[in-house]
Amino acid sequence: MKDLAPDITRKRLIVEGYFNIKVSRETIEGFFDSLCDALSLRKYGEPIIFSPGGDGKEENQGFDAFIPLIDSGISLYVWSNKKFFSCVIFTCKDFDDKKAIAHAQEYFQSDVVEHKLF
Repeated sequence: MKDLAPDITRKRLIVEGYFNIKVSRETIEGFFDSLCDALSLRKYGEPIIFSPGGDGKEENQGFDAFIPLIDSGISLYVWSNKKFFSCVIFTCKDFDDKKAIAHAQEYFQSDVVEHKLF
């Protein structure tokens, strides 16, 4: 992928895995708070958390969530029935990606996670 804006700092990390905890709105809020603290990322708003509440396909039920950061944002997608999560951290500053991966794996009690940094 060609970098169209080399003068703009951007770091993106996607972390995915299967979780072994009960995920709820409170769990998601806790994840955002603890991840931001661990990575020294500054929030400027409350998390936005959606759940389709039975609309759409059964296998896609879960949560779509976002927390705005001073330096961009974090999105989290949860498939409750599959016990699968996908987290995208997008920032305009550097952060410790290894710490982010370890935090997500520990928080969601995932046996294995996959990630891609770009």
